[in-house]
Amino acid sequence: MADPYPSRCGREAAVLPRVDPVVHGTWHEGAPLTQEQLTQFERDGYLVLGDLFTTGEVAALCQASTALLADPKALDPDTVIAEPGSREVRSIFMVHRQDRAMARLAADRRLADIARLVLGDEIYVHQSRLNYKPGFAGREFYWHSDFETWHVEDGMPRMRALSMSILLSPNDATNGPLMIIPGSHLAFHACAGETPQDNYRASLRKQDLGVPDRATLTDLAAENGIRTAMGDPGTVILFDCNAMHGSNGNITPFPRSNAFIVYNAVSNWLGPPSGDLEPRPEFIAARKAAPIISGRPSLPLEIATIC
Repeated sequence: MADPYPSRCGREAAVLPRVDPVVHGTWHEGAPLTQEQLTQFERDGYLVLGDLFTTGEVAALCQASTALLADPKALDPDTVIAEPGSREVRSIFMVHRQDRAMARLAADRRLADIARLVLGDEIYVHQSRLNYKPGFAGREFYWHSDFETWHVEDGMPRMRALSMSILLSPNDATNGPLMIIPGSHLAFHACAGETPQDNYRASLRKQDLGVPDRATLTDLAAENGIRTAMGDPGTVILFDCNAMHGSNGNITPFPRSNAFIVYNAVSNWLGPPSGDLEPRPEFIAARKAAPIISGRPSLPLEIATIC
C-alpha cells in the first residue's frame, strides 16, 4: 500500500490529509477522562491534567530526576544527550529502564489507562526520556511533529501514539514551557530534504531535518494561534503524536525539567524506516518492548521507589 504520509523524499514541503482518527477508543462510564476532556483532546490535540499524583509521589519523581541528573556517568552513556555546544545535560533517554521510579511512572494505570482509551488498544512504551533546561543555558526545542520523525526514521506506520509530559519543576511563561499549535494535528506536514544515516546523533541535540518551513509555521500559527502548556510539578500534559509543538530557550535562573513517556498502540508496532535508513537504537525507538499489563493496580510512587 502507498504510504499516506511521505516526508523527506527530496520533495518540497507539503500539507497532506490525516487519514487516521485522533481518538481511537470510545468513551464509557468510568473512563479515565470525561467526555468533555476527550472532545477537547480530539479538537485541540492536547490536554492539561492536574491532581493525578499525590504530593509524596511528585516529590519522589522530582528526587529521582535530580539523582539521574547528578550522576549521568551511572547511566548508559548513549542515552545521555548534551546541549549543543555545551556539556550540560539536555535529555536522558530510556529512563524507564534505568530508574525504578520512572519505570513505575511509565506503567502507572493513571497514565496507561488514558493512553489505552485514546489509542483504543493495548500499549507499550515507545520512548521515555527526561528533558532538562538548565537555568541561563537551556536551549530551545524547535517546532516539529513527533510523528513525522517516528514515521520516517523509526517506521511507525500510523498516527496511533501519544506523549505524556509529566512536569517535575514549575513550567511557567518564562522558563521555556511547551508551546503547541492547537488543531495542527489534523493534517500531516511533510518536510523537505533527505535523511542521512544516523541522523539522530545530531538531531537529538539540535533538530534540523523534520522541521516545517517558516511559511508552513506562519500559516499554522496565523490560523490556529499558539498556546503554552504550563503547570506546577505533577501536572501532566497529554498531546497527540502529530501535534506541532516546541519550546523556547530558558534564560531565567530557574531550571525546567519534565519526564516524557511515549505510548504506542501494539497494533502500530514499528516497521522498517523510510528508504534505506537503518533503524534507530532501542533507547530512542523501542522494538523489544513488552506491552504494559492492563488491570494492574497502581502502587504509590513514593512507596515504589523503595520497594
